[in-house]
Amino acid sequence: MSKRILIICGDFVEDYEVMVPFQTLQTFGFQVDAVCPDKKPGDTVVTAIHDFEGHQTYSEKPGHNFAINADFAKAKAEDYDALLIPGGRAPEYLRLNEAVLKLVRDFDAAGKPIAAVCHGPQILAAAGVLEGHKVSCYPACSPEVKLAKGEYADIPIDGAVTDGNLVTAPAWPAHPAWLKQFVDLLESR
Repeated sequence: MSKRILIICGDFVEDYEVMVPFQTLQTFGFQVDAVCPDKKPGDTVVTAIHDFEGHQTYSEKPGHNFAINADFAKAKAEDYDALLIPGGRAPEYLRLNEAVLKLVRDFDAAGKPIAAVCHGPQILAAAGVLEGHKVSCYPACSPEVKLAKGEYADIPIDGAVTDGNLVTAPAWPAHPAWLKQFVDLLESR
């Protein structure tokens, strides 16, 4: 049986950070379930495309509709081998959902691989699972990593860092490094 990966996403998730991992991980033969609180399989989340065009921060453009294929209310860490949290604006409000935070804590308590990119570590910080870990994220989220007693890894935008069960990266240009490290960690277990 193939390993199962859960992706937690929401409206205005970063387009590349949900679609590329969803498809790439399926290419490796993993079963990938994407969930969103208060949405059911077949519902969609709106995505946003964030780009780096020389401004003081990223720009945002409309993305695609991304179809949810599993039910958040039924998702349990015990049914999955790993968790992936994409960035974008979704993490800023998903981190306010206690059911999301409990699910993240359950994955972490079981020592299962957790991948988070860009603003995804905002959810990890709110869940209280960053203490003592070296963590990358979009630089604007670095204060949250530090406040959660994590060590902010200031790495190139196309880099990734693995520390224990966490695999993190600053943004979608890191997909090759981030997804490779995540798959390597997942397959080592």
